[in-house]
Amino acid sequence: MKLFKTLSLVVIIGILFSSCAKIFYSPDAYNLARNHKTVAILPPTVSIAAGRKVDAEALKEQQKTESVNFQKEMYSWMLKRKMQGKITPEIQDVETTNAKLKNAGFPEKAFTSDELCEILGVDGTLGSNYSLSKPMSQGAAIAVGVLFGAWGATNEVTVALDIKDCANKKLLWNYDHKFSGSIGSSPARLVDGLMRHASKKMPYIIN
Repeated sequence: MKLFKTLSLVVIIGILFSSCAKIFYSPDAYNLARNHKTVAILPPTVSIAAGRKVDAEALKEQQKTESVNFQKEMYSWMLKRKMQGKITPEIQDVETTNAKLKNAGFPEKAFTSDELCEILGVDGTLGSNYSLSKPMSQGAAIAVGVLFGAWGATNEVTVALDIKDCANKKLLWNYDHKFSGSIGSSPARLVDGLMRHASKKMPYIIN
């Protein structure tokens, strides 16, 4: 039964990610990425469509929670590939990244990409934007909304990833994809499916 569920999940993820994503490359993306010693995973920007009878403040807190979860899952995914020898640069620990950003006044204070590079002291940054039709993580008041039908059963997700080169102050790579379907209720499953698909075209990955 467990094997059947696992295979079903793999098939579903394969279907969801099979359509073409929009991908941008700088002509020198791979050459510049090879020179990156350390890359930081920025806190993702997460937006969740407001459901029926959902408190605005609770929704705001849920978006913060999702951002933390997605960042940690992306870090874990990339760190695992780094240990497997599939990623060239070092991945800055997210606690270090977030501490440096907090000390600089983020997120209350806005920063440019160049300023973020200087604050974090890295060669490249991996930014992301997640737009969800409903929460991936169920918690507190938001869970009540999920349980009582504030959101539909199917989650539509739009994800944008980008890699910025700090030394040359330019965008190296951008991945943009929209999909929908029941891919599991956790950020871990979403990030795993997303990164498996996006990493095939990511300059940092050694294929």
